[in-house]
Amino acid sequence: MSFDGTVMRAVVTELNQTLLSGRITKIYQPFKTELLFTVRANGANHQLLLSANPSFARMHLTNEKVDNPAEPPMFCMLLRKHLEGGIIEGIEQLELERIVKINIKGRNELGDVSYKKLMVEIMGRHSNIVLLDEKGDKILDSIKHLSPGVNSYRTILPGQTYKLPPEQEKLNPLSIDKETFIKKMDFNSGKLDSQMLQQFSGLSPQLTKEILYKAKLPNRETLTNAFLEVIDEINLGHFKPQITTTTNKEHFSIIELSHLNGTSRMFDSVSEMLNHFYFGKAERDRVHQQANDLEKFLKNEFQKNKSKIKKLEQTLVDAEAASKYRKLGELLTAYLHQIKKGQKEVEVIDFYDEEGKMVSIPLDPLKSPSDNAQSYFKRYNKAKNSLEIVKAQIEIAQQELIYLESILGQMESAAPRDIAEIREELIEGGYIRNRNKKQVKKKKETKPFLEEYKSSTGVEILVGKNNKQNEYLTNRLARQSETWLHTKDIPGSHVVIRSSNIDETTLVEAAQLAAYFSKAKHSSSVPVDYTLIKHVKKPSGSKPGYVIYDNQTTVYVTPAEDVVKKLRK
Repeated sequence: MSFDGTVMRAVVTELNQTLLSGRITKIYQPFKTELLFTVRANGANHQLLLSANPSFARMHLTNEKVDNPAEPPMFCMLLRKHLEGGIIEGIEQLELERIVKINIKGRNELGDVSYKKLMVEIMGRHSNIVLLDEKGDKILDSIKHLSPGVNSYRTILPGQTYKLPPEQEKLNPLSIDKETFIKKMDFNSGKLDSQMLQQFSGLSPQLTKEILYKAKLPNRETLTNAFLEVIDEINLGHFKPQITTTTNKEHFSIIELSHLNGTSRMFDSVSEMLNHFYFGKAERDRVHQQANDLEKFLKNEFQKNKSKIKKLEQTLVDAEAASKYRKLGELLTAYLHQIKKGQKEVEVIDFYDEEGKMVSIPLDPLKSPSDNAQSYFKRYNKAKNSLEIVKAQIEIAQQELIYLESILGQMESAAPRDIAEIREELIEGGYIRNRNKKQVKKKKETKPFLEEYKSSTGVEILVGKNNKQNEYLTNRLARQSETWLHTKDIPGSHVVIRSSNIDETTLVEAAQLAAYFSKAKHSSSVPVDYTLIKHVKKPSGSKPGYVIYDNQTTVYVTPAEDVVKKLRK
């Protein structure tokens, strides 16, 4: 289900209960289209996420940790100037649209009371967050700018007058009665779910399909009753946040989606539901945008090495068949007295064959019989010498495939902060050129970021999500007596349990983390090896992140996103 007007109503209801009269203490802009507000309300700190991401636009409370840029963007600095220290006096949804107005009372540079409005528009790729002045009609700035050339209906630029998105001439379903609903519907023309979408604001296709399902055999009476029943629940705030999982998709909703015939999981709040649904999705989207060039390069290199190995293996087959050249050379040597210069071929008895069959040997008519024999011996020696070279090249290409596959696997679970480290590793390895050639001074070495988790029994678990992190975790940070885990023969993360004495629960949870942050994250019964750090070695000259180990034990676990969320510190 999409983030429709009914979901927005549930979010606004929750925010009014949680944040009203709260003070904005911190504002961050961790990503280009996302804001994170820390609001102190009811004796606790709450984090409000506002996202204008074109694919994952949303608004809800969150407990996710994000890294903030060293230098805040200009829009963030403007928000801090006008809104930090301000009190949230109201959070209002416009009709049942996905537009919310947040009224904030603060003080200006002179200490006088001032009022600002923050307009949050959650409308897919047209989403935006706009800061308005005290009167509420002048734009101070926005997270996305829209020039007249881009949008002729409304200009979103500092100094312009704020104008709401164009009205769609739909009715607010929360304020209509039975007669109005019947009047607006054409029960004879069919496609009743599409008609509801066209006539009433704030509804999504999943919601109208559910209304249709509740009506069973939809007619004027049953459909009207089903519609009003669902709308009454929303109007009264009787929300049931849940995620329904079907064969290959998740759907979130604030009402039960019976028509999907899937497995549903209930949540205590709409924000908890949205956090669970969007966990990792928006991050992977940002990673894809930031690292699209890297991903294309790595996939291209991977395919090139696969093709190279195929050609080398054919060369190997050809070289291994070269023993026939030696045999032909020896046969020519044995029958030199029967061969005359100028012959194009000669037919002799193959004394290597038990039956003594005749064999025809091609000759170069310009060469003497002896030179023809030597020519076959040279071809044999050349093929024999190439065998070792080709085998070595195949081994190098296979190692390259393993390395590239590991990097591609790391890209799948990488956070935006991990991409810089992966890019740096590829530059150091000579795979790509450094874009920032002006940077002559060597950067001060910083410790790679590690994912931190805590097992159900309170034991710290660290996870490296790329080769730089893996190298640092395994070879520098971890102690000899600590336990190291990695998926068996599958590209993945290094995981370390930071304790000499580990319990079975911690071991299983650490193994689940290793399986989740691996190429096999979508598989079941994934083999995970574990051993002590002292049994893990890095071969000299090996690729970053590559290690060998022994004295291992293997456990089989199933990766679970819920476990990852539960254990995150």
